Amino acid sequence: MSSSMSFEEMLTGGHPNSLGRTEEVTEMVLADKARLADLYQTYFSSDEVVRLRVSSAMKRVTIAQPDWTLEILDDLQSEIAAIDQASTQWTLTLIFDMLDGQMSPAQRNRAEEIMKNNLANHDDWIVLNNSMKVLGRWAKSDASLATWLLPHAQRLAGDDRKSVASNGRKLVAQLTS
Repeated sequence: MSSSMSFEEMLTGGHPNSLGRTEEVTEMVLADKARLADLYQTYFSSDEVVRLRVSSAMKRVTIAQPDWTLEILDDLQSEIAAIDQASTQWTLTLIFDMLDGQMSPAQRNRAEEIMKNNLANHDDWIVLNNSMKVLGRWAKSDASLATWLLPHAQRLAGDDRKSVASNGRKLVAQLTS
């Protein structure tokens, strides 16, 4: 573990679908909370593979230390949610779900707004599937969200991609039962 290398350097290279050194970076952050700021800044890399791995590391940090992520949630919801990259969007959705019940009402509303925007406007199948699943869970206790969600679920139930259509049909069934 080279502490002189930046996280961006550590997360660069290798096969784009591999985790690379994501787990090592995650361990470094979990060993020293001050490094979370370095990990966050790595989201601004021009390399989308690096940003994918940062997202993976951030998810792992959230699983281990949700309070740490909660402390930077406002920045994640403003700066990172603005990054037009599928892996960033679907990871934020998972993070929002992990932090549900711990977010302030304003953060919860912003998380919902981000996921609704993704569901309405994104075309990546993982973004759509994760957004449907999380919004579907949240809609169980929110009638207005359920009302908003139903036409989107109906639209996605007819998607050409099997997993998107399947999740859309499940969500329609949940929302209409």
